[in-house]
Amino acid sequence: MKSDLFASENLAQAAATPGMSLQNAKSVKYNVNGEMLARQGSMVAFRGNLQFERKGQGIGGMLKRAVTGEGLALMSVRGQGEAWFAHEAGNCFIIDIEHGDALTVNGRNVLCFDPTLSYEIKMVKGAGMTGGGLFNSVFTGTGKLAVVCDGHPIIIPVTPQAPVHVDTDAVVGWSSQLDTGLHRSQSVGSMIRGGSGEAVQLKLSGEGFVIVRPSELTETAAAH
Repeated sequence: MKSDLFASENLAQAAATPGMSLQNAKSVKYNVNGEMLARQGSMVAFRGNLQFERKGQGIGGMLKRAVTGEGLALMSVRGQGEAWFAHEAGNCFIIDIEHGDALTVNGRNVLCFDPTLSYEIKMVKGAGMTGGGLFNSVFTGTGKLAVVCDGHPIIIPVTPQAPVHVDTDAVVGWSSQLDTGLHRSQSVGSMIRGGSGEAVQLKLSGEGFVIVRPSELTETAAAH
């Protein structure tokens, strides 16, 4: 049988080393030798002796997800074998987190990660109880984290002289040392009369970076 479908770049090769790597721009391959963690429902294929188990996050984490819709439902993958992960054909990126790093990521953008990383749901400081993305996932430790993004991400530096305002539905993540707060760009009266809808943004200030996707959250995506 002959087809461009069978081009070498589409063929899955045997893994040479343990851990994660990009299969292609839309999927991540993980050579499991022990345990790893991934978002529930993200596994698209596997081979070998692997077991998949839903991982609880404690009552606090479950409560935050129920109230806000944010957070991350995880599964543990154990054993020896290879697994492939993807989410709605989004673009995948692998981030090496080193000792002393702390990265805040929106739960909907997390794909999979090494068990050596610590994960905690935290409330975004200064966000109060209005706006979107109030709770996000904070990763620390040493290891690899795979994130997924609709379209090609925009990385914006943040400096003390130039804080950045981002749409809460478009933000993917930011360096955790940044200070956060809400910024209101319109008056309530303007909103009632038919404003732009960009009423509240997340303000990030300090020294670091923010990752933004080039689209806002759609109703269809929000339902997943």
